[in-house]
Amino acid sequence: MADEKLMDQDSEEMTVTLTLDDGSELECVVLTIFEAGERDYIALLPMEGAEAEEGEVYLYRYLEDEDGNPSLDNIEDDDEYEIVADAFDELLDDQEYDELVGEDEV
Repeated sequence: MADEKLMDQDSEEMTVTLTLDDGSELECVVLTIFEAGERDYIALLPMEGAEAEEGEVYLYRYLEDEDGNPSLDNIEDDDEYEIVADAFDELLDDQEYDELVGEDEV
């Protein structure tokens, strides 16, 4: 499971530093937090390295404790991952449509 340090509030972009299983750290931009099924998930885009160049997006469960402190959890189940990936793809499609159809055209 990846550990995280969540969200540098002072910068324009929200970022997360993931600590990967091998102990390396990966700085990611928070693309969005979205709901799929009855849970919240977060989509992260690495800022450097091969993953960033390829546009690889990481999806995690997004949780907040009673004090509002965020945490991430791995998606272990393939079926759950498919549901989350489909929801994220649909979200992207909706955003692209909104950008293509400007407000003056509505």
